[in-house]
Amino acid sequence: MGFFRNQLANVVEWEEFRDDMIFYKWNNREIKKGSRLIIRPGQDAIFLNNGRIEGIFQDDGDYDIESEIIPFLSTLKGFKFGFNSGMRAEVLFVNTKEFTVRWGTKHAINIPAAGMPGGMPIRANGTFNFKVQDYIGLIDKIAGVKDQYVVEDIKTRITSILDQLLMKWITREGKDMFNLQSNAFDIAKGIKEDLDMELIGDGMAITGFQIMSFNYPQEVQDMITKNASYGMVGDVNKYQQISMTDGMASGKMSGGGAASDMAGMMMGMNMANQMMNQMNQNQPAQTSASSNNAPGGEDKPNFCPNCGTKTGEANFCPNCGHKLI
Repeated sequence: MGFFRNQLANVVEWEEFRDDMIFYKWNNREIKKGSRLIIRPGQDAIFLNNGRIEGIFQDDGDYDIESEIIPFLSTLKGFKFGFNSGMRAEVLFVNTKEFTVRWGTKHAINIPAAGMPGGMPIRANGTFNFKVQDYIGLIDKIAGVKDQYVVEDIKTRITSILDQLLMKWITREGKDMFNLQSNAFDIAKGIKEDLDMELIGDGMAITGFQIMSFNYPQEVQDMITKNASYGMVGDVNKYQQISMTDGMASGKMSGGGAASDMAGMMMGMNMANQMMNQMNQNQPAQTSASSNNAPGGEDKPNFCPNCGTKTGEANFCPNCGHKLI
């Protein structure tokens, strides 16, 4: 029975395929007469003999090894299967797709910053893309000593040097420490070039590197957000009005008893007075004979410019005492 078992044809294929596997090596087995090679979409099959490439097959399909594969091998093209002998060769299956990997800094990176002796602690996250590009480099550096290689192996290697590269490209050319997101494209471009040089010797190529976001300490982020809010509003008085309006609309000023009601009333009165002041400043001067004239011929305003109260005939505001002429 043992004799006949050795004569059974075998199927050369990527066994237990995983989507995150970069390559898989079919080895240490004898290829028998009648064996078949199966290449699935997204795979290349590389025949190796003593670590040397014999042939690369890139079209997916089901092939008879004796008639459709051996004739195209470099040094094994004249191999003939005997009755009791087979061909010893390794077959390396390579995943040809482009891989996308998420990355994130495990610890905060202390970037040198003015006024901060310990540096600015910053975290970042994003994605990078890579694929196998050079089979000779891949076999010489990795596949020659490993039977399989997965995405996590590449991710571990990338993240081990990523902190240094982030620090290098963030501090380069005096980037604005408080607005790194606006420089994310340039920083990512520089990191991609460095990572590509790091992996090119192993037959890999970095095809893309993206920075999704930079994360500051909470107190620094609050300061950046507040500064951006003031910059968007521009007019502090207008900002105060918007804040009060938002507070009343959201109901944050409701409830809480008499103190809360009084606070809301005071804010409403202040807003009304400010609006009246603006109306008075924009209103053209009254020149008709029916306008209230003060002694000396000077025009007296109908509303107090300080608090907005109607003035009547008085020379001083009846509400705040502001002199009207």
